[in-house]
Amino acid sequence: MFMWTGHGKGGRAMQRIMLATDFSERSDRALRRAVLLAKAHGAVLDLVHVVDDDRPRRIVDHEAVDARVLLRELAHSLRSADGVTCETDVVLSDPFAGIVKAVAEKKPDLLVIGPHRRQILKDAFLGTTAERTIRSVDCPVLMANGPPVAPWRHILLTTDLSDNARNALQRFAALGLGRGARQSVLHVFDAIALRLAMSDSMPKGNRESYLADRQSEARRDLARFMADLAGLQAELVVRQDTTTTAHEIHEAAEALTADLIVVSTHGKGALARFFLGSVTEKTLQSAKVDVLALPPSPAP
Repeated sequence: MFMWTGHGKGGRAMQRIMLATDFSERSDRALRRAVLLAKAHGAVLDLVHVVDDDRPRRIVDHEAVDARVLLRELAHSLRSADGVTCETDVVLSDPFAGIVKAVAEKKPDLLVIGPHRRQILKDAFLGTTAERTIRSVDCPVLMANGPPVAPWRHILLTTDLSDNARNALQRFAALGLGRGARQSVLHVFDAIALRLAMSDSMPKGNRESYLADRQSEARRDLARFMADLAGLQAELVVRQDTTTTAHEIHEAAEALTADLIVVSTHGKGALARFFLGSVTEKTLQSAKVDVLALPPSPAP
């Protein structure tokens, strides 16, 4: 069994977790996961609701009053039943901009959101609120898709062996989210010769030998990559990219019965913020289990 062995070098446990809620059933799932994490880490839980202010003022004001009452009642319930310290905030803004603003002000160690609700035309041009949020905030973002009934049992880390991925996994180790869970790390490799136009003419034995060599090479590369990551011990898993990387990630998660997938957002900057990595985006869109999206740690 492979488990988390401690906080990353120079890291610290989570002290503040933010939940963005719209009071829907989707948000209830995220709420329960956030509560489990807050209890496990002794963290303060920020409960945030965004009221869309692009409507008549009387409607906005009325909804804001109702939201403040609901959040206060929820905070009182969580303090009484779960022993979790809560703070509440209602933000008047566009849902996406409001979440980003709240994160910038509170600076949580983790933002928890519910699974996205697809709006086909809007998503095609702008991405979902979840995806836009993930590429716009500096903290890790957890999309709670799975049933939040217990701590995670098996965490699937993913990497493309890049410096950004190494930095993101160091941040994961520092959060301490893997305590008590089995961990595997997945690298999806490309067997480029098998995708070339002439590959069909390659004898079967040669194809199998080439694939075995590429698989061994990928495993060696992954082992070297993980050797540099203090605080992480994980079972090494490599898979050929026969479909798409996101599909291979989900196939691996299902085969391993992983209940959390960890992905990197591949850096910051204007361009990176506009184009969330396609693998991360596709993984978020089709995930049936929880997904943690990790930006690299900010520069000291």
